[in-house]
Amino acid sequence: MTADAPSHSPRLGLGQASALYIAAVLGTGILALPGLAADAAGPASILAVVAVLIASIPLAGTFAALAARYPDAGGVATFVRLALGPTAARMSGYWFFFGVSFGAPVLATVGGEYVSAALGAPRAAVPWVGLAFLVVALVVNFVGLRLTGRIQLLLTGLLVVVVVGVVAVSAPVVRAENFEPFLPNGWAGVGLAISLFVWAFAGWEAVTHIAAEFRNPRRTIPLATGIAVVVVGLAYLALQVVTVGVLGTGHPHGQVPLIDLVAVTVPVVGPAIVALISAVVCIGVLNAYIPAFANLGASLGRDGHLPAWLAKGAEPGAVPRRAMAAWAVIALVYYAAMVATGLHLEPFILIHTSSMVAVYALGMVAAVRLLARWSLGWWMAVVSVVLVAGLLVLAGVHLLVPAALAVVAVAVTAVKRIRHT
Repeated sequence: MTADAPSHSPRLGLGQASALYIAAVLGTGILALPGLAADAAGPASILAVVAVLIASIPLAGTFAALAARYPDAGGVATFVRLALGPTAARMSGYWFFFGVSFGAPVLATVGGEYVSAALGAPRAAVPWVGLAFLVVALVVNFVGLRLTGRIQLLLTGLLVVVVVGVVAVSAPVVRAENFEPFLPNGWAGVGLAISLFVWAFAGWEAVTHIAAEFRNPRRTIPLATGIAVVVVGLAYLALQVVTVGVLGTGHPHGQVPLIDLVAVTVPVVGPAIVALISAVVCIGVLNAYIPAFANLGASLGRDGHLPAWLAKGAEPGAVPRRAMAAWAVIALVYYAAMVATGLHLEPFILIHTSSMVAVYALGMVAAVRLLARWSLGWWMAVVSVVLVAGLLVLAGVHLLVPAALAVVAVAVTAVKRIRHT
């Protein structure tokens, strides 16, 4: 680990950029989503993976085109501001900073579940282990230490090793009868699984906040995006097939489906190995996301969408400690809410994904206006607008959180106008 230097020069090449993309997108979803999706849709959850993978290709490509042309710490909020104005930018910034942050307690809790299960600790220990994950990652980033690109590359490699290993040991015991009935909960269950899997394929926009850190972003970002799409898509598809084929769908899956899988095939050492690597992966994913949230908070302060006090550290290469501290308070409050409601992941995942889809909606509309008309990036943005509209319909009631944040954004605009009249 290295301390941030006061001077700044782009330092991330293709290998490290690909690792960050894969870590941000693949993330801890592999640790929880296969089981949750199987509960929602049964074997048809495989269709949900395919649907979201197909939708993610133009989305990822559009964000790559935007980040390569407009590298800025504000990420999607910057794209939206340039195309649609300050109020829309404020909405997208609030959705990401306050809404997408509902995923932070999910990351911490999943890590706590896996470590506690491996140690044989009672479930009462999970909140404390999860809190430790969250606090350690916050402290490490706050003092100005970041995992270097090589270490992040190693963590991502471990993440891929987990997937390959679990699939390899589980595939021989897949049973054909576990894929029947294929649609036990109807198409509504597939819709719910798709909404859950938005978490699995979200993250393309997170790296836009650190696009200025990439060497030759116009070349590096599109290539890294393509690599990540292939790796993430194959990983989730393979995991969903073996989860359904080995564990079946006749009863609810446990909190640690990957441990359940290897416990069937490698009962002695498999669960401990998966838990250890899962803990490392959780730290790596938090390391990828916390700087993105902090950079966004600082840029929102810089642009007048949040208090100007948060703007310090928005410049490339700096550590936005004030924004990071503000986000830490938000994350800890959300974590306390998760603990108070019994550590149920699904509601927090769905609020996270609905907020993400709302961000995507404005981001794709902005892309249609910013990218050169008839270019490949523009066409991907047009296709993405249609696909995101479908995801908004599936989000349903969970859009209440981003809707409330949108009202706040409009209210802030109104107050600013009144003050300037």
